[in-house]
Amino acid sequence: MTPIVNKPLPDFEALATGGVKFTPQSHIGSAVVLYFYPKDNTPGCTTEAMQFRDRHREFQKAGAVVFGVSRDNMASHDRFKANLELPFELIADTEEKLCHMFGVVKNKIMYGKKVKGIERSTFLIDAEGVLRAEWRGIKVAGHVDEVLKAVKALKQAA
Repeated sequence: MTPIVNKPLPDFEALATGGVKFTPQSHIGSAVVLYFYPKDNTPGCTTEAMQFRDRHREFQKAGAVVFGVSRDNMASHDRFKANLELPFELIADTEEKLCHMFGVVKNKIMYGKKVKGIERSTFLIDAEGVLRAEWRGIKVAGHVDEVLKAVKALKQAA
């Protein structure tokens, strides 16, 4: 079941770095930013992770928890997180369950070949577990600022 804006998230469970088990219920009381990215240690994904890292305190102050999601395994995530000193957890969606649920798996063309890849996308869930905003097919530049603005607006509306 694909999440729909202004509806509660369907139930699911995902494992993240730090031994964290993520469910929509596990973060009731905090807004959640779930950002999907193609692959650890690639240029755009590294830049995006560093931007979320650099604004992390502001997200916390606005009452939000940030999670990155990709198809990489936990060992890759642990290295990526350590190398970039990321203060938030990364969800290892190796079976693509979350990626398919959120509809971010897309056909892409890389080096002239069709491949299935992750469309860079971000989802904002409010403190009650309701999906409030989604950004799909985004460009990294300026995106984190836009998400932070939406998180702050959500907090003011509460």
